[in-house]
Amino acid sequence: MTQDTHTTADALEAAALPKAHETHADPNAPKADAKGLPAKAQKQPVAQKSPAQWAYERLILYVQNFEKQLDGEHEVAMGFTGGETGVMRIEGMGYFDPDMLTFYGTDQNGVKTQQVQHVTQLNVMLRALPKVNKSADAQRIGFRLAEGLEES
Repeated sequence: MTQDTHTTADALEAAALPKAHETHADPNAPKADAKGLPAKAQKQPVAQKSPAQWAYERLILYVQNFEKQLDGEHEVAMGFTGGETGVMRIEGMGYFDPDMLTFYGTDQNGVKTQQVQHVTQLNVMLRALPKVNKSADAQRIGFRLAEGLEES
């Protein structure tokens, strides 16, 4: 009979690793996982993260995963539930501890837009929109958002 021994370091590492699960009809579909986060964000125990930071980091993973599925003619946008907010082309995201998230971008008409949301009200839909500048490369915000975590 083998005995499992767990050290304090094992417990801290287990607490730091976010758990996620996805199932898709296409077994080859990309899945969002913590590997997209910088090492610094992966090492910080979940228990030490505010609800805002934790929601922000997971949203980054979903944005990155969504962007992996886009062709060069589309960019990621978000739709928000409640009210008539419509769809926002994502140009930035942030959080304010302990519980607020903010999204920066432009709406369908090109009007500068900012959505501020409490983490308990978070409900977004990622959408693919044709890129604004047809001659430029599609913008990919997910990678830049993850880089920002490393700098914070």
